[in-house]
Amino acid sequence: MRVLVVEDDVRLARQIASALTEAGHDPIIVHDGEHALDKTTETPFDLIVLDIILPGIDGFGVLQNLRSQHVASRVLMLTARGEVKDRVTGLQLGADDYLPKPFAMRELVARVNALGRRYPEEPGLNLRVGDLTLDLAAHDVHRGAKQI
Repeated sequence: MRVLVVEDDVRLARQIASALTEAGHDPIIVHDGEHALDKTTETPFDLIVLDIILPGIDGFGVLQNLRSQHVASRVLMLTARGEVKDRVTGLQLGADDYLPKPFAMRELVARVNALGRRYPEEPGLNLRVGDLTLDLAAHDVHRGAKQI
């Protein structure tokens, strides 16, 4: 799966990317919310590993923006803020799963794999050329995150 890792801790982001690569995924790293939104406009991702505490736009803001633009990527929230209200907020905003820090890298990889199994991409329903996506099932066209 193509995975966007959004984590401001450079060392942790590299560790996550390394573990995902070893598990057969294709991770790309960004370190703040603004770059995450830019990347998701340029490239479709199967899954986004998203920290909440980020410089600039926080993870909740990124998630809210993605869902308002109908970005269908699965989202696994990562954060040191493990309180129930934070988990509920993330899930209500459209996150698919939530993993509080600190965590075992094996568990993160297992959750990523589980999300991949839970929501397999339906082959042949989306055609992509660059940032242009034609959704044959919904009969709509997007350039990046913008519907045409």
